[in-house]
Amino acid sequence: MAGFRIGRGRDNNRSPQQPPQQQQSYGQQQQPPPYGRPPYPPVGGPPPQQQWPQPGPGGHGEPEYFDPYGQQQPHAQQPPHGHGGHGGGGGYNDNPGHTQVFAVGEDPYGQGATYQAGAASAAPSGPRLPWKELLRGIVTRPGQTFLQMRDYAVWGPALIVTFLYGLLAVFGLDDAREDVIKATVPKAIPIVLSAGVAFVICGLILGAVTHTLARQLGGDGSWQPTVGLSMLVMSITDAPRLLFAVFLGGDNMVVQVLGWATWVAAGALFTSLVSKSHDLPWPKALGASAIQLVALLSIIKLGTI
Repeated sequence: MAGFRIGRGRDNNRSPQQPPQQQQSYGQQQQPPPYGRPPYPPVGGPPPQQQWPQPGPGGHGEPEYFDPYGQQQPHAQQPPHGHGGHGGGGGYNDNPGHTQVFAVGEDPYGQGATYQAGAASAAPSGPRLPWKELLRGIVTRPGQTFLQMRDYAVWGPALIVTFLYGLLAVFGLDDAREDVIKATVPKAIPIVLSAGVAFVICGLILGAVTHTLARQLGGDGSWQPTVGLSMLVMSITDAPRLLFAVFLGGDNMVVQVLGWATWVAAGALFTSLVSKSHDLPWPKALGASAIQLVALLSIIKLGTI
C-alpha cells in the first residue's frame, strides 16, 4: 500500500532529538564514585543504603575531626570540663581519638611545684628574733629558732659573740694562757685582740665551707644566715668548757669531759642548723658540717684535751 513504508531498525514514534537508550550488558561494572560522594543509584533499582562509620559502645571509632564523606555527624552535647572528664570513662573529651581544650594557664592534672635547689623560700617562717631571744633559742629550742631565722642575717650577734669568745679562748689554751699571764699589759692586749679577730675570721671561713657543702648536697638556704648562725653555734657550745678552762686549765679532767660533751652537742646543733636552713635530711646535714666539726676539734679542743 502506498503511503506506508516499513523501515528496518527504525522507530518512527521516537523524535530524532532523543538519543537511543543504552542497555547495560551483562557483567558490565558501574564506575565507582569519586571519594567523598555517594554512588549514583543504578538504573531501575532503589538507592543503596549508605553505611556511615559509627563509634563503638565505648566511643571508639573515627576521630571527631575525621569525616571521610564530608558530613559531620551530630554528637551528644559535650559535658563541661571537670564533670566526668577524668572519671570512669563518662566524659567525651577523654575518649581515644578526641581532643580536649584547656584554658590558658590551667593545670588540669594538678601537678605540684617541684623542688628546686637554690631557689629562695616563698616567705619567712616567722618574725626576726631579738638577739636575746636568738641566743636563748639556740640553747632551749634550736630547731624552731633555726627554722624561723633561716631567712634573716644575724651578723651583729654573730660577730660580737664570736669576738668575745675569741678573747676568752686565749685563756683556755695552756700555752697561750702562759704567754698572756707572763706578758706585760701593753703586750698582752695585742695578743688578746688578735686572738679575737682570728676566731672571727676562722668562724667566717668554716661557716662558708659548711654552707658550700650544704648547697652541693642539694640545699637551698642562704649563705648569710647559715654563716652567722654557725658562728653562734661554735661560740655558744664551747662556752661551758671555756669557763672551766680559764680557772682549772686545759689539762683538768673536768675540762676534758666538758670538751668532748660540748663537741657532740655542737655536732647536733650544726646538723639541726643545716637541716632547717637548707631543707636537707639529717645525714646530709651532718656531712655538710663535718669539716667544721673536725676543724673545731683540732684547732680549739685538741689543744687542751
